[in-house]
Amino acid sequence: MAEVVREELPVVVIGAGPVGLAAAAHLLERGLEPLVLEAGERAGAAVASWGHVRLFSPWRYDIDAAARRLLEPTGWVAPDADALPTGADLARDYLAPLAATRAIASRLRTGTRVLAVARDGADKTRTLGRARRGYRVRALTPDGQVQDVLARAVIDASGTYATSNPLGASGLPAVGEREAAAFVTGPLPDVLGAQRERFAGRHTLVVGMGHSAANTLLSLVELAESAPGTTITWAIRAGSARRLFGGGAADELPARGLLGTRLKDAVDAGRLTLVTRVSIEQLVPTGDSVRVLGHAREEALDLQVHAIVNATGFRPDLDMLREVRLDLDPVVESPARLAELIDPNFHSCGTVPPHGETMLSHPDDGFYLVGMKSYGRAPTFLLATGYEQVRSIAAALAGDRAGADAVELELPETGVCSTDLDADGGSCCGSAPEPQLVTLGVGAPASIGFATGVVHGRSGDQPATGTA
Repeated sequence: MAEVVREELPVVVIGAGPVGLAAAAHLLERGLEPLVLEAGERAGAAVASWGHVRLFSPWRYDIDAAARRLLEPTGWVAPDADALPTGADLARDYLAPLAATRAIASRLRTGTRVLAVARDGADKTRTLGRARRGYRVRALTPDGQVQDVLARAVIDASGTYATSNPLGASGLPAVGEREAAAFVTGPLPDVLGAQRERFAGRHTLVVGMGHSAANTLLSLVELAESAPGTTITWAIRAGSARRLFGGGAADELPARGLLGTRLKDAVDAGRLTLVTRVSIEQLVPTGDSVRVLGHAREEALDLQVHAIVNATGFRPDLDMLREVRLDLDPVVESPARLAELIDPNFHSCGTVPPHGETMLSHPDDGFYLVGMKSYGRAPTFLLATGYEQVRSIAAALAGDRAGADAVELELPETGVCSTDLDADGGSCCGSAPEPQLVTLGVGAPASIGFATGVVHGRSGDQPATGTA
């Protein structure tokens, strides 16, 4: 059998979300052939599943440049750059038209779930001749058949939304968590819409301290105004919620700053109960409710609730990548060179550094984790970061090393970090008139990028000192 020429194979993109479709657009501009495999029935299926949630980043940060260039000749009109889209808006007004363009539609396979990725003809242990080999991507097709696709490179943009962290302590499920699955809602339930009856007049426990938790808590507070008996308990593992309350008016994304401000006001007004230093150890279903057992600080925790919102964050699905040689950080499970800049042990929302193909590469050349999955367990990803990742990767795959290394980011500050970005030493805790641009040119040292949270966030639960 003649050996397959790697360079003649397509680049397989796993996932047709915003970053996966952007990857396809950039590959096409570079004259490379993409093949996009999407597990959902349509492009943007994961985004559509939280369609009721409004993003805190306006449209100007949500549309990729290459995707825009692909869309504009079709007569597509970009939404108002300053408007805040919901997930449904993003899926309907951007992802669906992008997936329907002739260039993308002919290269998109929906209902196709990737099961495994490997070097073609070589397991993880084989080194001899490995670099010459392409990739074999095994997928389950819509008709239930298992099919292998050969690829010159693989860009995994499958995200992490389907793999939530467990409710239990120590990174493990609580005892009985699987048996209590019917009471667990997922990270972003539609409290005020399709799932209203599940929460109205009932007791809900929200676990987590990210933006998903904040959105759900505020929706529950609003529901309680019209549905008597609606009770809300908020459980966090940290000692305080200070880092989620955020930078308020100093945040360059006003909706993100307002989210924390409104939540703090609700807690202060007693509209929900905040329980800190929580360790959930056991879940016991009891009829139409579930008993939550564990500890809060030094006291026993014993709650009877009707629903649990697991806004506990996400982790990457790495099982399908067991035969790929990866260089992952042992803590964050992101590409190792990226990890120190986004590790939530040191940055509550991480910093957004200028990073591209070099920082995202692995020992197996031509394989990349991008988008939310590239951030591993860190909760910090922004769409514009992913768009720049795939632009740089497409340039590298096309042989344009200078283009791959010339990484640029234009992102807003949160107003709550303590990293100095100004040449005169001013803190980013003050509000800037507009987002600044950070450029990393060829041979330039890695610069800080844009902070998106409190430095030393998890240790930052202590009362603040100074201006940061």
